[in-house]
Amino acid sequence: MSKVNRTIGVSVAALALTIGFVSPALATPPDIPTAAEARTQLASLTVRADGSMTGYSRDKFPHWSTVSGSCNTREEVLKRDGTNVVTDSSCAATSGRWFSPYDGATWTAASDVDIDHIVPLAAAWRSGASTWTTASRQAFANDRARPQLIAVTDNVNQAKGDQTPATWKPPLQSYWCTYAKMWVRTKDHWNLSVNQAEKDALGTMLGRC
Repeated sequence: MSKVNRTIGVSVAALALTIGFVSPALATPPDIPTAAEARTQLASLTVRADGSMTGYSRDKFPHWSTVSGSCNTREEVLKRDGTNVVTDSSCAATSGRWFSPYDGATWTAASDVDIDHIVPLAAAWRSGASTWTTASRQAFANDRARPQLIAVTDNVNQAKGDQTPATWKPPLQSYWCTYAKMWVRTKDHWNLSVNQAEKDALGTMLGRC
């Protein structure tokens, strides 16, 4: 989508939400902890400097894995996080509506939506995943049982890249609490470390809950 059309799309979506024409489902991944649980989990995480990126490749985190039939992880999350999602015989979303909680935009084309890894693959590599087996990295990259995957605006996800909350947060500050809870839960489950700046940022974000 062009920058002009994307801007128009966001503006129209925001106006529609304001006047009540659109009631999109808010993407809600499973297993999001309470703020109190997240603070406890954050306190228990190992704090250390980030490891090296030597040897890193996205190919070492195989995704998107087949879930069932012709449906893969991306397509399953698009169906979970969208409203009135219609898929074709190959499980590709042909229509639907997706609300991105990162920036408040609503999209009606799956091509405008990315599935974000809350904890980016490269960030996981730097905080412990470099020592995992490929099978473990694949499980992490396709984890739908925890709040590690979410449908969001594609260019917002691309702006995030592999950054941690120390240097990138969702544009909508109202979502910072939920984002921090998801990040902490993921790192806690997968036994990944945090650096000090990351931990400080997460603590501040949880303070908004």
